[in-house]
Amino acid sequence: MNIKSLLLGSAAALAAVSGAQAADAIVAAEPEPMEYVRVCDAFGTGYFYIPGTETCLKIGGYVRFQVDAGQDVNGLNDYDWDAWSRVQLDITAKSDTELGTLTSVASLRVEANQDSPYGTNGTGVTGLANSAYINEAYIQLGGFKVGRYYNPWDKGINGESDWNSASVQTRMESVGYFYTGSAFTAGVQVDELSRLRGVGGQNVGLEGIVTAKFGAVSFDLLGAYDFGAEEGAVRALVSAPVGPGTLQALVVYSTGLGDQNGDNAYYNRGEWALAASYAFKVGEKLTITPGGTYVWNAVDSTGDYGSDEAWRAGLTVDYTIVPGFTAKVTANYNKVQTVADEFWDGFVRLDRTF
Repeated sequence: MNIKSLLLGSAAALAAVSGAQAADAIVAAEPEPMEYVRVCDAFGTGYFYIPGTETCLKIGGYVRFQVDAGQDVNGLNDYDWDAWSRVQLDITAKSDTELGTLTSVASLRVEANQDSPYGTNGTGVTGLANSAYINEAYIQLGGFKVGRYYNPWDKGINGESDWNSASVQTRMESVGYFYTGSAFTAGVQVDELSRLRGVGGQNVGLEGIVTAKFGAVSFDLLGAYDFGAEEGAVRALVSAPVGPGTLQALVVYSTGLGDQNGDNAYYNRGEWALAASYAFKVGEKLTITPGGTYVWNAVDSTGDYGSDEAWRAGLTVDYTIVPGFTAKVTANYNKVQTVADEFWDGFVRLDRTF
């Protein structure tokens, strides 16, 4: 065998091996294109598109630690201070439709070492050490709104010294319609009041609100009628910038408290009430808000009109420690028609929002 024959045989063997390997080679498949989460800026910050849909989702909430102070603040005992924690998770979904924006909100709360948010209304139990409950759950299409949500009476003035609504829950099962304009808004809704009172039946209430803005000044006029008690209430609220802060005031007139039909579900603290506050912005992080409320013909501990008035005055301090982490401290001196005639109360609160 000569050198030429050896070289030709080696080349043929190599070609055969290479062909076999090429036939058995595994070709990697092309990676599927990945669908990244897209930012949705049609409804404000924090929204993103649910992959594969045109629905925008926003997830937020807060974690709270709070220490309450005051006479018998804990429903489980007679202690004058109590610490508790809360987690709130808010999920909002929005999409555009031919009938307007379709919105759904699910707001859930879990609280540790806190009294039941329902008190004895409908449950017969108070002072639950731990509780989980629905804060809000509603659907809104355009101006039409239905579900469990805070009614207009929940809106108060700055600070923590106003008695702006009834002493019972301001979250109700409701059906309403709200028109929102640039300088004028109006709405009307029907509320179910049976569970609010912890009784059966078909008790309902009707609310109507009108809001107008005149530059930086805003004005609210709110009225409500409790068909079960056959009584009503009206509230006017004004807000205006004054100097380095915001001045706010509200006045309430309510009828029929303590009568045989039962308390007015919308305002049951007295016949007349006047509240005011001034939120003084010291800097970018600090706001100091003095405020107070005065009630004429206040309801006493028996549910009847009292012969004297009730009032409270206090101070609230809000401080932003870092963005997303805030502290609130408030203290109020109260004069009411109950066994505990005069007393102090307040709280220290830390919130981490996200």
